[in-house]
Amino acid sequence: MDMAATSPRAPAARQRSIRLLLSAAALLLLAQAVLLGAFSIARLGDVNRVSEEIRGRWLQDTRLLGDLNNYMSDYRAAEGTYLLSRTPQQLAASAQDLAQLDARVSKAQRGYEALPHDPAQQHTYIEFAQAWSAYQVFARQVVTLSQAGRQNDATVLYMTGSRHAFDLSSDLLGNLTDSTVALAREASLRAADTYRRARRLIIAAVVVVACLVTATIIYITWWVSGPMLALARRMQLLAAHDTSAGIPYTQREDEVGAMARSVAVFRDNAIALAGSQRRLLEQAAALEDALEKEKQLTARQRNFVTVTSHEFRTPLMVIDAQAQRLIKLSERLEPQDLNERAGRIRGAVQRLTGIMDSLLDASRLFDGAMTFQPVDFSPATLLHEVCQLHRDTTTGARIEEDFDAAPTAATGDPRLLFAALSNLVSNALKYSPEGSPVAVGSHADGAHDWIITVRDHGIGIADKDRSRLFERFFRGSNAGRVPGSGVGLHMVKMTVDLHGGSIQVESREDAGSTFTLRLPRRPG
Repeated sequence: MDMAATSPRAPAARQRSIRLLLSAAALLLLAQAVLLGAFSIARLGDVNRVSEEIRGRWLQDTRLLGDLNNYMSDYRAAEGTYLLSRTPQQLAASAQDLAQLDARVSKAQRGYEALPHDPAQQHTYIEFAQAWSAYQVFARQVVTLSQAGRQNDATVLYMTGSRHAFDLSSDLLGNLTDSTVALAREASLRAADTYRRARRLIIAAVVVVACLVTATIIYITWWVSGPMLALARRMQLLAAHDTSAGIPYTQREDEVGAMARSVAVFRDNAIALAGSQRRLLEQAAALEDALEKEKQLTARQRNFVTVTSHEFRTPLMVIDAQAQRLIKLSERLEPQDLNERAGRIRGAVQRLTGIMDSLLDASRLFDGAMTFQPVDFSPATLLHEVCQLHRDTTTGARIEEDFDAAPTAATGDPRLLFAALSNLVSNALKYSPEGSPVAVGSHADGAHDWIITVRDHGIGIADKDRSRLFERFFRGSNAGRVPGSGVGLHMVKMTVDLHGGSIQVESREDAGSTFTLRLPRRPG
């Protein structure tokens, strides 16, 4: 594992920092908020200035001009009332009204004069003030004539000079009011336009800031939160023991890159750990299998020793029994009886020797100590000797020979073939009822092969045991009552393989078995 490619780098090697990125993004958002606020305040200031102009100037002008118009009308009415007054009380009250209205008009004039005005308005106002002053001169004259008892002269002056002077001042005030209202309407329209313009600008600024904020959030999501969520999903997969997913962003030079490289190291360690666990499990399974096989081998070896002891014990008992009979009946035995018992002893010894040779040959063959030594021999003679051996060593053995079509000569290791064929014939006799015939035949098959068959009518082989029939120490499930070591057929298979041949089995349970050996006449 290349740790250099996935191990986290030191902070000094970073060219970018998410901390700086997030700080910059936060500052950018703050700056956008501040700029938006400042821009909005500036635009609202424009609206406020126009509104302040309307409130501070035009509304005041309109109010003061309205007051002047009302006070002037009241003054004219009070002048007429004075003319109509007859009692001293009425005259005093009318004179007091005129004084109060004159003061109010003067106060309204001072208020109006204190406000800024355009030159045209100022000029019209001056004309109005002059006309109003001229009217007040006529009004005082009317009051003076009325006080002097000259009612007719006062009335004529009231209806002529005073009236004309009032109408002139009223007309001038009306013109001034009309121009002021018109200018106020223009100011109101400017205020509305300023408000609409400010609103559009503020909305545009909000949209721009919203776009910038959205872009910032998208960038942060794409560059920071998205990769971190992807790495979190990889960690979840690793926690679920799924190490197949790749780790992205390992080339980034920031905290995300360092995290990705750490996750990659964690994944590689998880893969290595999983591999180690798998190997340990495999080794544990192999050890369990080996232990189980060792147990089976030990059990089979114990069985082999038991069976071998039994195989040795039988001929030894025969030898011992016949020897004891010879000792007891040595003086009374006829030569014919002596020869018969000596023959039985000799057969038991031959059987014992055959068992020993078979076991030794099998042991050497299993250990690889026995060498394959092919020579020319007569197949019919070899097979006849095998059959004759078992006739001599097995009481009641019925072995049928059919070697007329056997080849006259073949090449092979007769010692190994003798032991292998002896095992087949011995098994056929051992697993068949007493007196049941065993057929041994041989014939040539073409110019290159020869066939050997050993057929019995015994217990047969179960179907489930066919695949393991030639395994070492294996015995069929229905062979428990018949003594055996489980090495004979294994040795037969090894011998056939050494000669480059093959072996086939046809069998039915409780109906007998047929073993067919195909051997080359000249092994390669």
